Amino acid sequence: MGKLAGIVLAGGAARRMSGVDKPMLEVRGRSLLRRSVDALAAASPVVVVGPERDGFPGVRWTREDPPGGGPVAALAAGLAVAGDAELVAVLAGDLAAVTPSTVERLVAAVEADGAVVVDAGGRRQWLLGVWRTARLRSVLPAGPAGVSLRSVFGALRVAEVPERDGEAADVDTPEDRLRHS
Repeated sequence: MGKLAGIVLAGGAARRMSGVDKPMLEVRGRSLLRRSVDALAAASPVVVVGPERDGFPGVRWTREDPPGGGPVAALAAGLAVAGDAELVAVLAGDLAAVTPSTVERLVAAVEADGAVVVDAGGRRQWLLGVWRTARLRSVLPAGPAGVSLRSVFGALRVAEVPERDGEAADVDTPEDRLRHS
């Protein structure tokens, strides 16, 4: 496979967490954002879409337009600065168990347009995937604010990669954080 870029979406409002800066929550001694950035060790550049935070040298920061415009607007903002890599890994900023191995398995599984992790319940985890960059850009709507991820990714041919060791787990509630600590 060709060059890999990485995008982490880390700008949500965390309504179910009382507005806390969810990507900066620690799980087992590391922030959730650190886990996602570290999982992109093979990627260059690594772009984080969300408010800039200290402690992430070498990361490129950007914001969706408008701020709070949702994950497709954030994805569009990340792709705008991701460069010309053949592949792009797209990760949520609240993944509790993602690793570089997760991204390696996804890269190896890309055959058509992309590959996503499928959780134990059989659900595709759209923000835990690797995509052909040009193909992903081609399905982005002109006005991405408020558009659902499923409608964008649903237009692509996707390989499914079964999760290992709970790597699809995210932290959406205080209970999720306790479960993963």
